[in-house]
Amino acid sequence: MRYVIVGSGPAGLSAIESIREVDRDNEVLLVTAEKYVGYSKPLITYLLGKMTEKSKMFYRTEEFLKENDVSILPETKITGLATEDKLLFAENGEKIEYDKLLIATGGRPFISEIEGLKGQDGIFTFTTWEDEEKVENYIKENKIEDAIVLGGGLIGLKTTEALMKLGLKVTIIELSDRILSVTFDRKASEIITRALKKEGCEVITGDTVVRVKGKKRISKITLKSGKEINTQLLIIAIGVKPNVEFLEDSGIDINRGIVVNEKMETSVNDVYAAGDCTEFLDLIDGQRKTIAIWPVAVSQGKVAGYNMVGKDSKYPGGIPMNSVELAGVPTVSVGHTNLIEENGFEVLTFENKDTYKKIVLKDNKIVGAILVNNIDRAGIYTGLILQRIDVSSFKNKLLDENFGFVYLPREFRKMMLEGDVKVWLE
Repeated sequence: MRYVIVGSGPAGLSAIESIREVDRDNEVLLVTAEKYVGYSKPLITYLLGKMTEKSKMFYRTEEFLKENDVSILPETKITGLATEDKLLFAENGEKIEYDKLLIATGGRPFISEIEGLKGQDGIFTFTTWEDEEKVENYIKENKIEDAIVLGGGLIGLKTTEALMKLGLKVTIIELSDRILSVTFDRKASEIITRALKKEGCEVITGDTVVRVKGKKRISKITLKSGKEINTQLLIIAIGVKPNVEFLEDSGIDINRGIVVNEKMETSVNDVYAAGDCTEFLDLIDGQRKTIAIWPVAVSQGKVAGYNMVGKDSKYPGGIPMNSVELAGVPTVSVGHTNLIEENGFEVLTFENKDTYKKIVLKDNKIVGAILVNNIDRAGIYTGLILQRIDVSSFKNKLLDENFGFVYLPREFRKMMLEGDVKVWLE
């Protein structure tokens, strides 16, 4: 028996742990397009901004692979899959056989059509450690003083923060009417925008880059509005999409991501998928979607690994959530937060200067929460969402400063104490 894992992120490594928990004898092969294995991708912006060290990037070391008797093919990009023959095809010409396969290839940066983009130095995406190295070296070698970050989502903002830590003057350009439009409402976005501007960052919304100018090296960008900005560095951070192009002729069902069932099985026998490359059920609305966050990837990988070795396990679904500090402002967004009362939702809010709390409810159950500058109750709110608890008996207490454990239903408190309520924040 040969287990092959494609992808060395949290989903792939979590699957390896599950496999080895049950099966210590059969071969496990890890195939990854990356040079580094077992590092935390959320930390690459901290590494660029000198807020952490290389030695602290790894959550799984080479010892983990040795202890679990895992063979590894690093810097090996998979370009095709023949499921009838159980063969993977690599860019370097290698053919890799498998008996059980896990696809955990994550997401890849989305790059829009921009005139003059190709062939220019000084233009980067920022999702891997190798991206961080390229950007860091380019800044040093060319003595870069300013940068444009295209995209006001989490990746764009964390990259902005890192660049500002290096002393660069940064301009964020976001097509939406506000930054963090997917996870934050207008009020929460305004708080973060003010904090960024206070630190010297320029924020341009409702606009985007349509043209890049330069002679082999970027020197200027043109916005859709017609405005031109001189710059030596452009980071494209407008989002990621499931990395599934190599599966085009494999026979595996794909919508936006790989379609999987509750066992993380694909439509093809002996082929599983987990993490950001998949789409599964959102626990709140029951819709299939890609939820590209670390805790979901870990949980899906664990379930996939167990089922690959014949131990029955099921993944119940996940919810969107993010916990991050931006421009010195701690924030949490969990569940569905951009819903309005006109569509049958109830919205509760609390504002005090730059502290903001928002709870979204449907049928007396919390479906989303935003916390800015005061995130103390984030775990409780997340648990209430995941367990679909009726909050009608204490709804008027949800935004109180002292809201806590004592207000919760007895059965829910018991589950929390016994560890039956799973709360993930990353």
